[in-house]
Amino acid sequence: MKKRILTGDRPTGKLHLGHYVGSLVNRVKLQDEYECFFIIADLHTLTTSPTKEKISHIKQNIREMVLDYLAVGIDPNKSVIYQQSLVPEVAYLALIFSMLISVPRCQRVPTLKEVMHDLHIAQPSLGLLSYPVLQAADILMVKAELVPVGKDQESHIEVCREIARKFNQMYGKVFPEPKALIGEVPTLPGIDGKAKMSKSLGNCIYLSDDPQTVKEKVMAMYTDPTRIHPTDPGHIEGNPVFIYHEAFNSNKAEVEDLKARYLAGRVGDVEVKEKLAIAINKFLQPIRERRQVFAQKKGLVEEIIAEGSKIAQKEASKTLGEVKEATGLV
Repeated sequence: MKKRILTGDRPTGKLHLGHYVGSLVNRVKLQDEYECFFIIADLHTLTTSPTKEKISHIKQNIREMVLDYLAVGIDPNKSVIYQQSLVPEVAYLALIFSMLISVPRCQRVPTLKEVMHDLHIAQPSLGLLSYPVLQAADILMVKAELVPVGKDQESHIEVCREIARKFNQMYGKVFPEPKALIGEVPTLPGIDGKAKMSKSLGNCIYLSDDPQTVKEKVMAMYTDPTRIHPTDPGHIEGNPVFIYHEAFNSNKAEVEDLKARYLAGRVGDVEVKEKLAIAINKFLQPIRERRQVFAQKKGLVEEIIAEGSKIAQKEASKTLGEVKEATGLV
């Protein structure tokens, strides 16, 4: 029997290159080796954006995200793509899990502090504070053993492991302790030089961006701030432009040549960025083409979500039954 994977995204908009290197590329690779569940985590969007105006965009965002999934190679015939809110059992499970973890433990999750800082949140809501608990319910609901995530989400998986361990100790063995699978490029910096690419910070290159948009974003990218003239020796380490070259430029000889000339002050930022724009557009072109084909198939996305959610709910119902029996709630 194949081991299970669960991972997914909040439907807050289209997916970007950071999503690709952090998780999507692993999902595609692992489809044939594992039984994969990919969650469209619409309930998680409420943790930071519970306004009616924001909620009104979720349906369209879900469509865009599923199209991105299909475009990068996620196959609904191999994997289960489902919508979190269509599986109500997860809320019941999250409530039980919330009894097994303390408030201070949730407050120590590093990403909570980052989200609060980035979104200028002075005091987190209970929903935001317990985000990792609901995430643990998502993962353990289908008894996933591996969770492909970006480096920034690794601390969430540790919370999930702790909850699974405590439940098993208190009530008997029901859940596996899932492990995080980090992408080869753990965190992609934003085009503005910030620590990571993020939709909320508006520093992304999206998988669906057209060639001209990609070029404009690349040409405006943050680079070495200490370099005033093209003849000044530049820094490679931590330079977003070269991090992107390493991740997306398949011409490794070109990348090494640009690095050597940049360090020696023999190439300007313009040339380095122009070649990066060409490389990223070459990488994105087949993804754009596949996305367009899928977008033209009326009702495809809705059908995929409906079928996947039925499968996920069947698994959720089975798991919740085991939980009730183990705890004595039946």
